[in-house]
Amino acid sequence: MPPVAFGNYRETHAQSITDPQSFWLQTAAQLEWDVPPTQAVDGSNAPLYRWFPDGRLNITHNALDRHVAAGNGERTALIYDSAVTDKSRSYTYAELREEVAAAAGALSALGVSAGDRVLLYLPMIPQAVIAMLACARLGAVHSVVFGGFAAKEIASRIDDAAPDTVITATGGIEPARRVEYLPKVAEALQLAQHKVRDVVVVDRDGFAATVEQVAGATEASWHDWDALVGQAEPAPPVSVAATHPLYVLYTSGTTGKPKGVVRDHGGTAAALNWTMPSIFNIGPGQVILCASDVGWVVGHSYIVYAPLLAGATSVLYEGKPVGTPDAGAFWRMVEEHRINTLFTAPTALRAIRKADPTASKVTDYDISSLNYLFSAGERLDPETQRWIGEVLDVPVIDNWWQTETGWPIAANPVGIEQLPVKVGSATLPMVGYDVAVLDPLGEPLPAGQEGNIAIRLPLPPGTLYSLWGDDQRYVEGYLSAFEGYYTTGDSGYIDEDGYIYVMGRTDDVINVSGHRLSTGEIEAAVAEHPAVAECAVIGLADELKGQRPAGFLVLKSGAEISQEQLRKELVAHVRASIGPVADFKEVAVVDALPKTRSGKILRKTMRQIADGKDYTVPSTIEDASVIEDLLPVLRGSGA
Repeated sequence: MPPVAFGNYRETHAQSITDPQSFWLQTAAQLEWDVPPTQAVDGSNAPLYRWFPDGRLNITHNALDRHVAAGNGERTALIYDSAVTDKSRSYTYAELREEVAAAAGALSALGVSAGDRVLLYLPMIPQAVIAMLACARLGAVHSVVFGGFAAKEIASRIDDAAPDTVITATGGIEPARRVEYLPKVAEALQLAQHKVRDVVVVDRDGFAATVEQVAGATEASWHDWDALVGQAEPAPPVSVAATHPLYVLYTSGTTGKPKGVVRDHGGTAAALNWTMPSIFNIGPGQVILCASDVGWVVGHSYIVYAPLLAGATSVLYEGKPVGTPDAGAFWRMVEEHRINTLFTAPTALRAIRKADPTASKVTDYDISSLNYLFSAGERLDPETQRWIGEVLDVPVIDNWWQTETGWPIAANPVGIEQLPVKVGSATLPMVGYDVAVLDPLGEPLPAGQEGNIAIRLPLPPGTLYSLWGDDQRYVEGYLSAFEGYYTTGDSGYIDEDGYIYVMGRTDDVINVSGHRLSTGEIEAAVAEHPAVAECAVIGLADELKGQRPAGFLVLKSGAEISQEQLRKELVAHVRASIGPVADFKEVAVVDALPKTRSGKILRKTMRQIADGKDYTVPSTIEDASVIEDLLPVLRGSGA
């Protein structure tokens, strides 16, 4: 069935805002329901809204069983491509359903049932996808923890979600090292106040720690995945309310009590099913590579649930954009798997550009199957967007969303109508998102004026409906700043054509001599320099001006320019691009920028260090040594 559309895209969006009941009921009708909903949105407990309150279904029936029943069981559902082990495997829809049903049966035999939480601490292996779907099949609530967190962070999530079961593996594989999981899981079980009953382990070759070595230090029973699944009776999908929780995902950078974003079966299925043909132009039998991790929201939505709901083929990639073995990794997979849409983060594109500035690796492969490149996770700077677009000769679609929303707030809906690309913009709001830019008092700002980006309630289906076990924290943290709106925490503007420009987090706005400037705008100008691979601009405390901008740059491989010459050229360029008001004068060349594992640059931490304030290194940092290396640079007056 084609996506719900009413003429052109702007008409589609308008209908979703003015008549959400009929729009979303029509959209939901594309799914198979045990009890079809008769009501779309329920506002009886506003500002806490729920979707499809009288419907019942199971998301895995829609992601697996219905495709098999329709005669498409032999279509490829999942391709596992591991650059770190040089292994690959494909699963048809029928095979994946069998694996998921068996895993669900194994969990059921351990006592897992609807509403129970299961914590997953797994690398990018097929069992991660299978375990997520197995939980959902039972109506259990999965909570995936990124496979690089320390024991303390795992323990804090165990205490918040209170799972009786943990599924893990012996370890994960990085390009230059192996990460032992079992000692961390055992330590987490000891640290957590909540006592886990069962731990299921996927055994991988080449890891030192064994279950026998670590199990004795815990109170849990430890099980082998293969043995447990091999003797299990397959489990059918359990019918649950559309409002039944599907998963809890903890946001990056959380300090103190974890902040668990929670969403449901029905809204998630309806929204993600709409996005695949409408935004990504992916339908049955087509291939998408989402080069993320199942530990992040992008992986939940566009490695696991959305492609399978659409009957498409999802590529599960265990590797990096560079270093496994080189900057041609993505292009190799495009050729081998005939990928139609590639979805990755801007930081991956910048890493590729740094390692291969002339994009010589692209020409080594046949990428003619590739139709689109989508990018999200952080701001896609215009220079990187232009570069990769010219290299691949396909539309580069910036899209903007958050862990909390679960799917794009703004994008270019190429499956309905490919809108003109404006470099630096995430294009238009997607259906159900009524986006506004507000001043500090909550008043809408005119086109072109930067302010707080907010979304008028209700949020569409598939977004968070609360934080796990803490409605009050959700209301206070997201719904209280501007009455009737969800606060995104991002700043930006909407132009005269309705295009959204996200310039950065609200704390990435700096005030120089009374002038509010976006660090994203300055970064965009700096990134245009041919020697710059990546940059972060932060506002440093200044006694005279309040703040002053300073740039920290990573240069492209082979760039030959002195720091002073680079500084002069950048100062002149920023002055020409933005104006003297930017007062951009300070530049430091560094080896690397501190980032979370999902690719977000830790600008706030950098600013705190430079200003001599107390700082906390987030648990989600990719490489803590980068901060250590930057300390003398940041403390030396910033740059």
